[in-house]
Amino acid sequence: MATQPTRPFPSVDRIARFAAVAGLCETYGRSAVIDAIRAVLDAHRERLGERDYLSPTDSELSRQIADRLKERATPRLRRVFNLTGTVLHTNLGRTQLSSRAIEHASMAMREACNFEFDLDSGGRGERDNLVEDLLIELTGAEAATVVNNNAAAVLLVLATLAHKREVVLSRGELIEIGGAFRIPDVMRSANTRLIEVGTTNRTHPADYERAIGPKTAALMKVHLSNYKISGFVAHVPEPEVSRIAHEHQLPLIVDLGAGSFIDLAAYGLPKEPVVRETIASGADVVTFSGDKLLGGPQAGLIVGKKALIDKIKRHPLKRALRVSKPVLAALEGTLLAYRTPDLLMQELPTLRLLTRPLADIEALANRLRPLVSAALGAQWQVKVTPVSSEVGSGSLPVEIIPSMALTCRPTSAKAGSALKRLAAEFRRLPVPVIGRIADDALVLDLRCLEDERAFIAQLDRLAVKGSS
Repeated sequence: MATQPTRPFPSVDRIARFAAVAGLCETYGRSAVIDAIRAVLDAHRERLGERDYLSPTDSELSRQIADRLKERATPRLRRVFNLTGTVLHTNLGRTQLSSRAIEHASMAMREACNFEFDLDSGGRGERDNLVEDLLIELTGAEAATVVNNNAAAVLLVLATLAHKREVVLSRGELIEIGGAFRIPDVMRSANTRLIEVGTTNRTHPADYERAIGPKTAALMKVHLSNYKISGFVAHVPEPEVSRIAHEHQLPLIVDLGAGSFIDLAAYGLPKEPVVRETIASGADVVTFSGDKLLGGPQAGLIVGKKALIDKIKRHPLKRALRVSKPVLAALEGTLLAYRTPDLLMQELPTLRLLTRPLADIEALANRLRPLVSAALGAQWQVKVTPVSSEVGSGSLPVEIIPSMALTCRPTSAKAGSALKRLAAEFRRLPVPVIGRIADDALVLDLRCLEDERAFIAQLDRLAVKGSS
């Protein structure tokens, strides 16, 4: 077939004067519009040699330019519905901040504030002071400091207290966290030598005693936040390790990973180590995350004895690992919520979602089932199904929380390909819906769905009816 005739492309300047294109300058700016025109023209020139190519009309050019500008102006970071069944989903941003934390961070970003300014003396202040008193109050520690995440907290503590020296740690606590980031690797990065004691499943007090030598800088315990060993096991509790450390004039460092300020068992959840209890057990330095069970922004919190925390604050790495203004403001807003424990469930989204009554989730599922079924059409079977949610982000790794889901199964086509297409359709919605494929179904766990109206409003955009 012969190549279709093409007309010459209009000049960039002429296209910029098209009515539909000229109006785009008010929204995107003239330089961005000119760049978009050139990019669209370049794309068409690359296709000139293709068979059946037709030159675009002026209106088609205008639409393509507008589409390109809109695409480039749309942020890649978008809101999504987390229906995966993992409440603190690392890939979906983990914790949702409280309204108070968001408003406090927003103020800090909009306005000048006393970020590093002492209002009493009128002189320079220290940013950590904004939250240190709160952390001392909530944990019972003597002092506190903040860095950008818990891995950084562990790195800074080891670099400060055990540089070129040895740290004794049970072999059963050599955990690997997300992204193949391992405790031994952190120790090497801090120029600290790891001394493993015990075995994978059993460690005894005598193992710590025998490992202590002239180069020992500290004993360490790491909470098994993302796995659990069961069966023939033995571990040395923190008070006993603390006793051994202090008898040898050594500090005990405890990495709690997630960490919590409250006893989660009081809210019907499995018990997780409480920071205050860890301090009371004799730990000299405790590190934990701000964005997991605590319900705040991503941060690494370090609390403990004042002499040690002061030394940690003076280490050169501290400046490299410090947190920014909005993060610190959000953290302060989160910590303030813990002064009113009776209102925590309403104020902190993490706690609210983890303790959401099963009956409420089931009622939501029953309301949504006919609507989702109608949106998908007769080729899909939609049922309300009991499922198990999980906390996520390495918190309470083997604990599950009863939940309810909508399970979508194809009635005819091969399950594998059909389910992948359906999952993709949900991800293409204005607010992408992220579920999981399991047991030959697309599972939409509703534990984290609170904006029911927005979810329903976009169901008619699903393009699956009549497909196979």
